This record gives sequence, C-alpha cells and structure tokens, in this order.
Amino acid sequence: MKFSESYQELIAKPLIITIIMETEYTNNKKYRQAKKRVKELKGFYWHFAIYILVNSFITLNIVIRNYYNGESLMEAIWSFDTFSVWIFWGIGIFFHGMNVFGYPLLLGKNWEEQKIKKMMEEDERQVRKYK
Repeated sequence: MKFSESYQELIAKPLIITIIMETEYTNNKKYRQAKKRVKELKGFYWHFAIYILVNSFITLNIVIRNYYNGESLMEAIWSFDTFSVWIFWGIGIFFHGMNVFGYPLLLGKNWEEQKIKKMMEEDERQVRKYK
C-alpha cells in the first residue's frame, strides 16, 4: 500500500510542477503583452501631446510673423503655411494611431510574433532533421 501511494505522489508532483510552470509562463506572457500594449499607448499619447504643443507654437509664430509683415489677421491665419505642418505631421499621427489602436496597415499587429514563431519552428525542423 505504501508503495502505490508514493508511486502516485511521484507521478503527481511533476505534473503539478508542469501545470504551475505553464500557468506562470502564461501569466508572464500576458503581463509582457499588456506591458507592451501600455508602452505603445503611452508612446502614442506622448507623440500626440508633442504634436499639439509644437504645432501650436509653430502656428502662433507663423501667424505673428505674417501679421507683422503686413498681412491682415485673416490672411495671416488662413495661409497654407499655418496649416501645412498640422496636415503633414497629422498624417503621421493618423498612421501611428491606426497602428496603436488596432488597425495596422502594413505588417499587422501580430506580424512580429508570427515571424518569430515561424523561425523557431523552422529551426526546430532543422534540429530534428540532423538527429
């Protein structure tokens, strides 16, 4: 009787350890993914804040310069110079936002993970080939 109990314990312990390790790995992977997502969001928000601050400063300088160079206030405000930086940098902000908020246009959201997985599988096939 004693032998069967210890045998069951011997079999159960590695199984329990494996389950715990898999759970820790899954939790760790989820944590890393969440941390990566937060980092992407933080990067976008900083990019957007700098976009607003810098473009406001540039726009104010352009309007003041144009106004003191003899243009009326309406002409100074509505010139292409005033809006060009907003427009062109805004295109970059748009694509950055598309990528961060789930509408990737070029490589896709999981492209890097899929590529790594594919390369690891290929390496594993190579190793098995020479065993």
